[in-house]
Amino acid sequence: MADGTADPRRGRLGSKGRRWRRPVGRSAIGALAGAGLLAALAPAAGAADSPAAPHRVTAGGERTADGAALDAVVRAMVREGGAAATLARVRENGSTVWKGAAGVADLATGAPADPDGRFRIGSVTKTFVATVLLQLVAEHRIGLDDSVESRLPGVVPNGAGITVRQLLNHTSGIHDFTEDPAFDASNEETLRQWLAGGRWTSYRPQQLVDIANTYPPYFAPGQGWHYSNTDYVLISMIIERLTGRSWAQEVDRRIIRPLGLTGTSMPLYSPFIPGSHAHGYYKLPTGPADVTLLNPSMASAAGAGISTTADLTRFIAALLGGQLLGPTELAEMKDTSGPNAAAGYGLGLQRMATPCGEFWGHDGGIPGYNTLLVGEVTGKRQFATSINRYDLSDHAAMLRTSNALYSAGTCGGRPSASSPSAVPSDAAATPYSVGPLAPGVSTH
Repeated sequence: MADGTADPRRGRLGSKGRRWRRPVGRSAIGALAGAGLLAALAPAAGAADSPAAPHRVTAGGERTADGAALDAVVRAMVREGGAAATLARVRENGSTVWKGAAGVADLATGAPADPDGRFRIGSVTKTFVATVLLQLVAEHRIGLDDSVESRLPGVVPNGAGITVRQLLNHTSGIHDFTEDPAFDASNEETLRQWLAGGRWTSYRPQQLVDIANTYPPYFAPGQGWHYSNTDYVLISMIIERLTGRSWAQEVDRRIIRPLGLTGTSMPLYSPFIPGSHAHGYYKLPTGPADVTLLNPSMASAAGAGISTTADLTRFIAALLGGQLLGPTELAEMKDTSGPNAAAGYGLGLQRMATPCGEFWGHDGGIPGYNTLLVGEVTGKRQFATSINRYDLSDHAAMLRTSNALYSAGTCGGRPSASSPSAVPSDAAATPYSVGPLAPGVSTH
């Protein structure tokens, strides 16, 4: 622990509007618009009025993305959607056809956001971790229907009745540790304590599980669906038991290095984001608070990752294209049958319907950063975005601009008859979701 004596739960973040867990029952776009994506707070005066011009890369040929349309929606995220910075990238047929950034990387200096910069990816980390676990399944080192008790004896109550599969698809019923009141940043005093020192606290995975174990399960294993960050902390512990290496080391050697993801890292305790990056912020009555630096062990394997839009689009293309998993394991990853059907959630991967086809991916939120990564099921197009949103004052504008960005990104900037950019400024308008009754873009 940071001070050696603090309660292991003290000073953590979470709660409506500021929690890095995935909220249940929200559409992908609704959450990307700010409700529950750790979205955070209001920009300093002028930050949203003078965004940096988006940078563009355009490839020739019929597949070239509509750069002007994409430029416009990225700018709108800053001008109207409450973001200090927005980064985005569209990849088609193996090449980047557009990348852009609007806004500022640092409110203090006004430095423009870098389209190739790094950012915290929150729960998109889960897709990396699930991929590692499924590789271990392919190696016959573990089975998806093995019990948690057989792999982590005595770690969770009723572990004998919970399977590895149920951890991966959030049907275990195990409580989400981020729902503990100690993670509640809607309480200004809790938030101030976290900013003053709690953000440096180191958590061991077992400590996060112990917090969850103080609560009863949401339901009996396999009898419901509830997004729980604890599930992936347990997956990380299983990976370490099987390999003798941390989940982060396994992600590095199995995914990051083979794919050449030079901007991606999975820090266990380091609070820094290496290289060029945009800062993340929370709002206090006295002004914006920089939350860029934090100990990622608060998220562990559920959300500690750092990446770039280039690396993320390359990763999802490789995953859906069968470079990381065989046909059997990839089919398991995309299996949304059972209690998780309504959420469209497989094993660390989620189905997302768009006006331009079926996409699969994940979303993420952690203090200061919101991320969405999706890839078309055919492999033609991938889209990634990072939004440093922290002005939650105009929900309708956040929803409208988020819908427009999602549609433009998944359609390559091309107009769609059902484009959400044409949806009225209505807080209830969420035309694109991650399946019926889908959870929001997290985190988580």
